[in-house]
Amino acid sequence: MFQLGTLSKFNDFLTPLSQRRAPCVYFVRVEGFTEDLPDGVKGFYQEARQNGVIVDGRIPNPTPENLAYFQEMLGSGFQRNRPFMDDQLRRWLPRLSPAQRGNIVASIDAMLESLARQGKNENMLHNAYVKYLCWLYFKFERILAALGQDRLPKILYDGAVSAYELQLLTILAGAGADILMVCRDGAQYRQADPADQCSTRLTQTNPAPFPDWFTLKWVQKELEQEWNRQRLYGTLPTLQPCTNAWMRSPALREVLTAPPARGEDSHLFYNAFLLQHGVEDRLLFSNDLFGFYQELERSERPICLVDQAIPAPTPEEIAAIRRQNYTTLDQMILGLSQNLRYPAQAELQQLMVKGFVDLLLEEGKAPDGSLLKLTNRAVYLLVWLKRYQQTLFPAWTPGQVPVFLLFGNCGSRNEALFLRLLARLPVDVLVLVPNRAAVPVLEDPALLRLTYDDSLPMETFPTASSQRRVATAAYQAERDLDSIMYQDSGMYRNQQYARAEAVTLQTMYEEIALLWDQELKYRPSFSVSGDRVTVPVLLEKVCGVKDGDVRRYWSEIKKLLTPDTVLVNRLPWLSPTDENPIKPYVTQFLKNGKLLRDKIRNHKSYPYGILRKEMQEFLLDQVQCLLDQKIIAGTWQNGTEYTVLSTALNLPKPVLRMVQKFDFTKKNPKLLLINPTEQVLNLGESIVVALLNRMGFDVLLFIPTGFECVEKFFPPDYIHEQQIGEYVYDLTVPNFAAVSTQQPSINPLRKLFGR
Repeated sequence: MFQLGTLSKFNDFLTPLSQRRAPCVYFVRVEGFTEDLPDGVKGFYQEARQNGVIVDGRIPNPTPENLAYFQEMLGSGFQRNRPFMDDQLRRWLPRLSPAQRGNIVASIDAMLESLARQGKNENMLHNAYVKYLCWLYFKFERILAALGQDRLPKILYDGAVSAYELQLLTILAGAGADILMVCRDGAQYRQADPADQCSTRLTQTNPAPFPDWFTLKWVQKELEQEWNRQRLYGTLPTLQPCTNAWMRSPALREVLTAPPARGEDSHLFYNAFLLQHGVEDRLLFSNDLFGFYQELERSERPICLVDQAIPAPTPEEIAAIRRQNYTTLDQMILGLSQNLRYPAQAELQQLMVKGFVDLLLEEGKAPDGSLLKLTNRAVYLLVWLKRYQQTLFPAWTPGQVPVFLLFGNCGSRNEALFLRLLARLPVDVLVLVPNRAAVPVLEDPALLRLTYDDSLPMETFPTASSQRRVATAAYQAERDLDSIMYQDSGMYRNQQYARAEAVTLQTMYEEIALLWDQELKYRPSFSVSGDRVTVPVLLEKVCGVKDGDVRRYWSEIKKLLTPDTVLVNRLPWLSPTDENPIKPYVTQFLKNGKLLRDKIRNHKSYPYGILRKEMQEFLLDQVQCLLDQKIIAGTWQNGTEYTVLSTALNLPKPVLRMVQKFDFTKKNPKLLLINPTEQVLNLGESIVVALLNRMGFDVLLFIPTGFECVEKFFPPDYIHEQQIGEYVYDLTVPNFAAVSTQQPSINPLRKLFGR
């Protein structure tokens, strides 16, 4: 028989018998929960699954069929002596070696002797003997041939153990098996083992009650997940990252250290993952950056430089990623990771796969980690890695560390995830954000963040001497004063903001004249948030003539004709037959409901290339808004979206000039339309009205007849209507140069008598 040993740590269970201090077995019970217990139980569970037995609950009692088979094979006789039991075990368990059979017989005999000393009669001992042998045959037979071998079989028991079960486990331990019991009720266990002789209690520090979730089913599920994870990773790389730890000081210039000089451990690659926010010296930053880049080039390391933002994947790049429909995270990761290929160097491919799997498993734990979103992020990672792989790793060998440099803000989660993936590869990943107003979203435990107080807006990295801009002290002082004056002060530079969002005011008619020629910053609801301006504008239909006084009516309209006002005094103003060079091509400019902006801007007939770049982008933003909100009737139903686009890309020249000079914090341009006829605003004119409203124009529509002549293509109540007087027909719009804005004097007597 084997003696019980004392377990000092869980890993002792896995020690072969020949390497133990003495030829002993471990029969250990755990009566409390500690943080390290799940890992220990998982290790034991894996071993028991391969070479042992797992009991979750209780060992089922022998069935009548089991007992009948036992009696058929061995008869009903019983003698409490070793030769008898040895003969029966030889016939009952023929696969046992003589030594194994001898250990089991000795262990059973010792147990029966112990029971006899406790006062059990012969019949009770016979019943116990039959139960032991039935359990050995029907529950544990597959491990008996391993009893006492160098790799001892393992038995994991989780349940409220009965006296007979504990006796059997004691027999198996004496015959050469390691046993671990998860004992959730210590008092119940001591009823079966009052003398505390069968097993030893594991020594634990500050054990707690077992949580409800800690079950063998949980252990099994965790191990299945780990086994699945192993399938995801495949062959693991031999290299591991040493990120930033090799640096002598936290500074950008440390990246210039040659990779061989960073460290000598052949199992590590030494890379940098660094984000610099702000600049140390605004006067010298551009020049220092140019010198830094020159030194990088002299090192002959591959360099990949991206300005401002990583361009989004194109439809063609996305289509090149092999993928299927996935139902689980593991299935998705396993399927998409097949796209990671670097045949020339298996080690680099394994690093790519490991980094890809690590990040997606981490993302899968996020609260918003839906499978569809994760799949889209994974496709972005694969597209970008495939796009830049040839630049970074043209002929990679261990020891090489290329450089990926993003100059500008890392503003999206997808970009941040891609940079984190690169940082898990032998790549120096540098993110330089000289403009302090930009807020990077990049976060990672390995990231070195360098923060400086000074800020310097720059759009491109100075890779050539012609791109260098060295500011004089006077110029920089002016910029500082500029920032102080125009930052949260209510004062604004010319063209300070490039983005705006229009909000339409609802006003009384009397307020229109007060607001009309007023700077936007003084209007209600004007606000600035970050780099975006909220622009309050007017969109009003004025019906009727106040008091029927036509002369006064024209005079009031003339007061609204400011230098920034486009006057439309007849309909149609725009005709579908007007020349439109870009109209034949607009079907090429929409895909999946979105403008293909690069295709639009690069087209030979694109008319807005002369506008400021930020105004071009703003104008296209508003066109996209018109399409998304379906403001014009028929959009995305009968091809009206193409009419919207062709009309928006062919604005009249006077309107275009006002768009070019529009400053979102000053007076906004106007459209004033007078329609004294029954003519209805056509589709093209309605599109222009809606677009100008979205772009921040004030739009006034004077309809003295009160007819429904401007609403046809708009949603209900889109245009706010003002009723100011009686309807007047057959008016002719005058030459406003001849209209007087002076009100005629009224004789007091006539006023008194109403004449």
